[in-house]
Amino acid sequence: MSVKDRFGHIPAVMVGDKFDSYVEMHAIGLHNRVQGGISGVARQGAESIVISGGYEDDQDFGNEIIYTGQGGRNEAGKHISDQQLKRGNQALVVSEIEGLPLRVIRGADRNNKFAPETGYRYDGLFRVESHWWETGKSGFKVWRFRLLELDGGAVENVNSGGPTEPTPAGNNTMPARVSSTVQRIVRDTTLARYLKYYYDHKCQVCGTRLESAGGPYIEAAHVRALGRPHDGPDDWGNIICLCPNHHVMFDLGIFSIADDFSLIGIDGKLNVKNGHIIGLEHLAYHREHFLNPLNKTLPES
Repeated sequence: MSVKDRFGHIPAVMVGDKFDSYVEMHAIGLHNRVQGGISGVARQGAESIVISGGYEDDQDFGNEIIYTGQGGRNEAGKHISDQQLKRGNQALVVSEIEGLPLRVIRGADRNNKFAPETGYRYDGLFRVESHWWETGKSGFKVWRFRLLELDGGAVENVNSGGPTEPTPAGNNTMPARVSSTVQRIVRDTTLARYLKYYYDHKCQVCGTRLESAGGPYIEAAHVRALGRPHDGPDDWGNIICLCPNHHVMFDLGIFSIADDFSLIGIDGKLNVKNGHIIGLEHLAYHREHFLNPLNKTLPES
């Protein structure tokens, strides 16, 4: 199976189909592992996951799943160390960045009302909305991923209609049409719009002001993410103005912000105008949960 052929729905497998074992799912290409919850390649993306109650930090809300990454456990299933951002965990991050659809399979779990009573069930395509690092119930660091169900039928098999090998530049007279998914939702409330005007639509990191035919463009970034399980507030103390590049970098934890507004992970300092009081507790939350662990060195005071 080629890299392209791994993602999206599997031919002849319908949402709701049930299976008795990993071996059966592996045989038809639904989950390309005979054990383990994440199927994927670290630098190419994850094509499927199984959630079956194996990790105590998992949370299943039906069309939204807070999924725990792999690693950090012994053979008895007990957490004994921090998880690392590698193998399947890194594959899930690549899926987030690239917007790759993720097949979700639920296994029997008496503590999960959305799980089948026995065996395994294919429950369709989800997208990886975000990822972060936090201390799990056992006291060790775990990677967590927020998965959101894709609208039924909104994403077809990403491989349908496309060539198996790239077509040379200049000769692609029949470009393949494939479905795609917008990965980030940019929320734009009245407060956010007002803050954009307050900063003259300029990025607080680089000062860039993007001009389009429809007017200036800038994005409102929430420091502490909205929604479960972060529950960040939608107010000025939790919003900053960023250009698209720095918004993506901030969401992916490439950089964060110290209490004195100096940047961690990249050079510079956040431009903060008088009257814009950013909650230090939100900055601390972002540093703790979203900043790449390799960049967690605070500037000298």
